[in-house]
Amino acid sequence: MEFSFIDLGVFVLFVVSVITIGVMKSRQEKSSEDYFLAGRGLQWWLIGFSLIAANISTEQFVGMSGNGASHIGLAIASYEWMAAVTLVVVAFCFLPYFLRAGIFTMPEFLEVRYNGAARTLMAIATLLIYLLLLGAVTYSGALTIRTLGAKIDYDITLLQGSLAIGIIAMVYVVAGGLKACAWADLIQGAALIIGGIIIMFFAFDKLGTVDEAAKVTNVTTGAVEIQDLKEGTGAVERFWELNKVRMNMFLPSTDSTLPWTALLLGLWIPNFYYWGLNQYITQRTLGSASLAQGQKGIVFAAFMKLIVPFAIVVPGIIAFNLYHNDMALEAVPDNTPVMAKYYKANPDTEYVEIAEAPDMDTVKSWSDEKFLIAVYENEDAAKKADENPYVLPILKSEYEEAAPAEYTVFESEDKAWKSVNEGLAAEMVAYNEDVEAAADEAGAETETEKVIAYKYDTAFGHLLGNVLPQGVGLVGFVLAALLGAVVSSLAAMLNAASTIFSMDVYKKFISPNASQKSLVFLGRICVVAFTVVAVFLAPKLGDPAISNSIFTIIQESQGLISPGILAVFVIGLVLHRTPRMAGVIGLLTNIIAYPTIKFAFPDINFLNRMAICFGLCMLVMAILTVLKPLPEPIVFKQNTEIELKTSNGAKIVGIGIVILTIALYILFSPIGISKM
Repeated sequence: MEFSFIDLGVFVLFVVSVITIGVMKSRQEKSSEDYFLAGRGLQWWLIGFSLIAANISTEQFVGMSGNGASHIGLAIASYEWMAAVTLVVVAFCFLPYFLRAGIFTMPEFLEVRYNGAARTLMAIATLLIYLLLLGAVTYSGALTIRTLGAKIDYDITLLQGSLAIGIIAMVYVVAGGLKACAWADLIQGAALIIGGIIIMFFAFDKLGTVDEAAKVTNVTTGAVEIQDLKEGTGAVERFWELNKVRMNMFLPSTDSTLPWTALLLGLWIPNFYYWGLNQYITQRTLGSASLAQGQKGIVFAAFMKLIVPFAIVVPGIIAFNLYHNDMALEAVPDNTPVMAKYYKANPDTEYVEIAEAPDMDTVKSWSDEKFLIAVYENEDAAKKADENPYVLPILKSEYEEAAPAEYTVFESEDKAWKSVNEGLAAEMVAYNEDVEAAADEAGAETETEKVIAYKYDTAFGHLLGNVLPQGVGLVGFVLAALLGAVVSSLAAMLNAASTIFSMDVYKKFISPNASQKSLVFLGRICVVAFTVVAVFLAPKLGDPAISNSIFTIIQESQGLISPGILAVFVIGLVLHRTPRMAGVIGLLTNIIAYPTIKFAFPDINFLNRMAICFGLCMLVMAILTVLKPLPEPIVFKQNTEIELKTSNGAKIVGIGIVILTIALYILFSPIGISKM
C-alpha cells in the first residue's frame, strides 16, 4: 500500500478539521449542563449523526467486519438491524420519561424511580465496564493502524497507535464536552458511512478480477475451501457463489457466537440496554432541544443502522474471500508461543516440527501438512520468516522460556481451525483427553492455551491496504474516516464516564454543593485520567487467550450489567408500585447470576445467558412487587423546561423502518435465500 503526500494531506486536513470545528462550536460552555449536555440544545440532525458516530467505531469496522469474515457472515448484522427496531422503541417509550425527569445521567433516573443506592450501584458498575470498553475501542483502532502500517513497511506498535487515538479524542472532549463531540461527530459520522461504501465498492471491484478465492462451505463446521473462479463472471455473481451460505441471518442453535435462538430474546437485551440506557449513547438524546428533536434524531439514526451492514459486514466477507492467506499470516504471532508450548508438552506430535534457523527456501516451500517452529538467534532473522503461515518464527530466548503448565490443554474457538488443520486438530483432541484424565486423577485444574486459524479482526485493514486506488487521496480519506470512527466512540465514552463520575459520584457523595465551574473542571480532569487508562489497557487486549474477536469481548462483558439494568428500568417504568428497594436487588441479582451461569454452564451462549439473567431479574422484582407493593404509585414529575410534544412524523417513519427491517430478515432467511 502506498501512502502518498496527497493521502497524508487529506488525512491531516480531516483530523485538524474535526478538532477545530469541535472546539470552535463549544467555546461557550459555562455550566455543567453546557459541558455535559451541550446546554440541552441539540437538533435532530446533530443527534442522528452523533448517535451513529458514537456507536460505529473500529468495534464495527474491525470487530464486525472480522465476524463477517468468519463463518458468521451476514448474521452479525443482527446487531445493527435489531438496533433499528430498538431505536424506534426507545424514541417513543423511553425518551419521554428521561427528558421529563431532566436528568444528566441514566443512573440518576434510578434515584428518581427507586433510591440513591440503586443510582450508586449502577454508576459504579457502569464505570467499571466503561474502563474495559475504553481499552477495547482503543485497541481495535490501534490494531488497524498497526495492520496498515505493516502495509507501508512501517512498524507501529499497539501502544503507539493507542496513544495517537487517545490524544486526539482527549483534546476536543476536554475542550468542549458533549457539544464538541456532537459537532465532530457530524463530520466523522458522515465520513465513516461514505468511507465504508467506498471500501465496499472497490472490494467488489477487486473480487471481479481474481482467479481464485476462499469460501466457507459450512457455517456449522466452519469448513473452508479454495475455489477457482470462472472467467467472465461479474463481481456480484462471484460474491453470491462464494458466500451464499454466509448470507443467512439465522445461524444454527449450536453456534457459540450468535445462534438463531439468541434472536428471540438474548440479542434484544444488549440492544435495549445499549441504545436506551447506555450513558455514552443516551447522553446525545438527553441533550435534545425538545422531545420532538430527540425522536427525529433517533429515527434518523435507526434508518442509517439499516445501511451500516452493507458498508461494513459485506466488505468483511469479501476480505476473507480475497485475503485469507494474509489473515493466516497475521495469526502467526498469536499461534507461535502456543505451538511452542504444545511441542514442549507433546514432543511426539506428528504435526509440529522444530528447526534451528531454517533457510528461506525451506520457509517458502514448507507445506500445510504440519507447523514448523523456526528458532532464530536474533529478531532481524526471525522477521524474514514471515511468508508462510505454517512457519512460526521465534527467538531462541523466547522458545526456551515457553513452558506449558503441568496440565495444559490446547484448543481453538475458531471453527476454521479444524478444517485447515484437520490432522493436528484431531491429535490435540486426543492429547487433551489424556491431560484432562490425568488432571482429574491428580485433583488439579487444567490451563487452556488457544490457537487460531485466521486473525479475522484484520479483515478491514487488509481491504484498506489492498483494494483502494493508490496516490489519489482515497486511502487518506478512508483511513481518516476510520480513525474518526474510533475517535468519536472513544470521545463519547470519555465524555460519558466523566459525566457519571462527576454527577453520580463526586457531586452525590464528595461535594454536593460543588460549583458549576468546579464540576466542569473535574469533568475535564476525568477525561484525561480515563484516556490514560484506555491507552494503558488497549495493548493488553491483543492477547488471543482473551478472545479472537474484540467485538465478542465488548458484547459479552456488558452482560455483567445490561440484563439487570434493563430489567430494573422496564419494571420501574411499567410497574409503578414496585418497591424502591427492588432497584438494588434487581441489579445485584444479575451481577451474581451472570458469572455464576457462565462458570456453571459454560456451553450456554452469552446472549442466551443474558436472556436467562434478564428473566430472573424480572421474576425477582415482580415477586417483590407482589409481596411489598408501594402504598401509592410512583409519579414521574416534570423537571425540565424543554418542549415535550411527541413528533407524529417521526412516529410514521419509525413504523416504516420496523417494517423494512422485518423485510430484510425475510429476504436473508433460508427461505428468502433459496429463491434468489
